[in-house]
Parts: sequence; structure tokens; C-alpha cells
Amino acid sequence: MSAPDAIPAGDGPGFDTAALDGWLKARVPGLSGIPRFAAISGGQSNPTFFVTYDARALVLRKQPPGTLLPSAHAVDREYRIMRALAGSGVPVPPVLALCEDRAVIGTLFYVMEKVEGRVFHDCTLPGVPPQERRAMYDAMARTLAALHNVDVEAAGLSDFGRPGNYFTRQIARWTRQWDLSKTREDANIDRLVKWLPEHVPADDTSRIAHGDYRIGNLMFHPTRPEVVALLDWELSTLGHPLADLAHCAIAWVSRPEEYGGIDGLDLDALGIPPLEAFTAQYQASATHGLSLEGFHMAFALFRWAVIFEGIAARARAGNAAAEGAQETGRLAAAFAKRAVAFTT
Repeated sequence: MSAPDAIPAGDGPGFDTAALDGWLKARVPGLSGIPRFAAISGGQSNPTFFVTYDARALVLRKQPPGTLLPSAHAVDREYRIMRALAGSGVPVPPVLALCEDRAVIGTLFYVMEKVEGRVFHDCTLPGVPPQERRAMYDAMARTLAALHNVDVEAAGLSDFGRPGNYFTRQIARWTRQWDLSKTREDANIDRLVKWLPEHVPADDTSRIAHGDYRIGNLMFHPTRPEVVALLDWELSTLGHPLADLAHCAIAWVSRPEEYGGIDGLDLDALGIPPLEAFTAQYQASATHGLSLEGFHMAFALFRWAVIFEGIAARARAGNAAAEGAQETGRLAAAFAKRAVAFTT
């Protein structure tokens, strides 16, 4: 996980630590002493903390305080899917307990074992030897395939989302979002809104989808190029597996100044496989037999273009610095243009 942000002396994590301590000691064996807290950075919308006891280290993930939308910050869903995937071959942190009683610390929360490892928020994996980078990217591809190979019904997750018509529903959703948030006209978005519904692939495969599968949500072994934990399940649902793959593949078709992509870098010197090799590694391990197509990339980039436009719109409405809003708006236009390139 990301490096912890120390909580200043005299400050608390924003909830009743004594109540939490009592709740945890009644449910998790091996806890002794007074817990120590450190906030985990990384920009998660659900506040996350290291909770360290004398002989055991835990991670707590909770809802933010205040009034929440009914389906937002569903930490209980995160707990459910990680518990369901235990022993499946998908590396997930061991979850220990879920608290749905808001009286304890004010919100729903769950705790899991702290997993030791490395998290990289830079796709170039700074400080890693080139030969190890290739192995880490291969491990990332195989881990995604392992997730998509899970039998949804056997895992008890048949009701974890709406199966079928995934892309049709998602295109409609993000088109509505564009209409609500757009701050300008964009001919590329207009083309995508028309083209995408007309080119939805015939297959209606439904698997467990992570929703935000990327290098920054993987934890690697402290010294080996192995994935030891797949993190941040907030957006997980039942969906099309190639939506996950395309989302991950955006790194290869966006530049470093465009949300940290790797397009234009010397991938061979870095030891990072080209996109074709990465997807081949994934397909060699996946059981669904489907291949990444231009449609999937166009959809993934369209979705992010709309997300960036929404961020820009909110920044303007909140009187944020014009420079920041303009930069995010530029990303929306850039991603829309890149999406259209996959429609020809």
C-alpha cells in the first residue's frame, strides 16, 4: 500500500479509537496493546488507515463521514468480494471483519490483514531493473486473467451486479453524463456517441470486473516480480472482462503528461512490454477466448473523456484555479480524440 501519512501528535484519525479498539479485540484474535494509527495516502475516496498492534498489523477501510449517496462508498461490497475471492487464485488481502453498526465509529468499515509489498503509482516502475519490469507486467496480465476466470456463481457473486448488456448500458450512462457535464462542444464525442452503440460486439460475456484495474492498484512482492494483492475494489461489479483490459491498456495509448501514460517512451529500454505482448499474455491465461478490439479501446477512452470533462466542470463551478480546470478539460479533449482513432 501507499506510504502512510503520519497523524500529528494530539490528533486522532477522526473517529472513536477506543470504541474501535474494543470492537476489534472482541473479534480479531491476537490483538494486544494500544493501537497506533497512520493514514494511508493515495487519494482513495474511502479513508484507509494502518492500525498497528503490538504483534499484529491491520488495515482499516471506512466510509467517509457525512451524508452519502445510497450506492456510494459501499465498503460492504468491497469486503464481500474480497472475502468471496479468498482461495480463488486472485491475490486479495485477507479480510477479517465487517462492521455495519455505525454506532461504533460513525460509518461502516472493515478490517483486513496488512500485506507487505510495493505499490507503484508510476507505470514506469521507478527503481526497478528492466528485466524485472517485464516480469511485473506479465504478472499484472496474468492476475487480471485470473480474476476474469473466476466462476461467478461458484463464488456466490451472481447478484453482485447486472449481468448482460454491459456495454450498451455503460454507453448510455456515460452519454447521459456527458450531456449533464459538458462545458463545450466536441465533435469527437459526438462521433463516439453515435458510433459506439452501433458497434457493440455480439458477445455478452459477464465476469467479475475490477473496475479500475491498473498498475497503481496492484501490490507487488517486496523483492520478487509477483502480485501479492489486488487493491481498491470500490468499483467492482459484474461486467465485461475486456472493459477491464481496455481500461488497463489506456496506459499504452496515452502520454506521460496525459494522466501518466507510457506512449512515446522507450518501452524496450525500460523493459515494459508493448501492448500487443501484454494483451497476448492476458489472453494466454484467460479462459473466455475473447480478443481486445478497437471498440473496447474506444469505449474505455470515451468513458475517461467524460470523466475528465466532469472533473473540469466541477472545478469551474467551484471556482477552482482556471489553470487546473483547463488542464483537465484538455485531457477530456485528448482522450476523445484518441478514442475516435480506434473507430476507423
